[in-house]
Amino acid sequence: YTGILEGTSIQVPALTPGQITQIPVNSGEHVQKDQLLAIVDSTELTFQREQLYAARDELYIQMEIAYTNVSRANKDYAYLKTTHDRIANLYKSESVTKQQLDDVTKNLQNSQSAVANSKQTLSRLAANQKRIEAQIKSVNKKITDAKIVSPGDGIITNVYYESGEAIPQFAPIMEIIDIKEMEVKIYISETLLSSVKYGQGVTVAVDGLDEIIQGEVIWVSPKAEFTPKTILTPNTRTSLVYAVKISIPNENDVLKHGMPVVVKM
Repeated sequence: YTGILEGTSIQVPALTPGQITQIPVNSGEHVQKDQLLAIVDSTELTFQREQLYAARDELYIQMEIAYTNVSRANKDYAYLKTTHDRIANLYKSESVTKQQLDDVTKNLQNSQSAVANSKQTLSRLAANQKRIEAQIKSVNKKITDAKIVSPGDGIITNVYYESGEAIPQFAPIMEIIDIKEMEVKIYISETLLSSVKYGQGVTVAVDGLDEIIQGEVIWVSPKAEFTPKTILTPNTRTSLVYAVKISIPNENDVLKHGMPVVVKM
């Protein structure tokens, strides 16, 4: 069976949109995992981060004041609670008037409200702190993503943008083909389908290469289809066949994407 070798195509996205300032690689170049592929301008993001840092610093000052207010409110409440208890005991012995007890009770209630309000203010500021910290993390990620790196080893087959162009978010900036594990699709007749099994070993021959390479069946189509046009012959153009995928290791990069091979089952 004949087929065409294919590597794993990876469309490398631009997670951060903007103007491309640098593309230090070219089509056809072999790249490694985490190698720099392109840089997107992140100047505006840097300014946003500085604004967030300033807002966070201001929030820290507000939180220090809020902590002080909570502490003062708690102390005031503790003092008024002691005073209230003392006046309440004096009232029982008729040493003070009902008006004096009512006044200190009102002051105690106001103090209790002040404690609750100061704690609410502190909680609100703490929530704002979490929001700002999350925004800083988001901007930092965008700045990091502005440096687009290779997700794995492979060969650059297409570069879709040039330096100086603006790229939208998630648009692929280039295509990389991973050739460490190659695949080839062949088509077998229905009469041979029962003899093909998952994990079955096959041999793969390449023109110009004396070595016979070992492969493995990794997928068998559950549905029949007409023979693809790319391999039509007068005898098979109306035949129903089943697609079978073969996985072939390519640790030494001997095999190339698009290379024709012969598979023997």
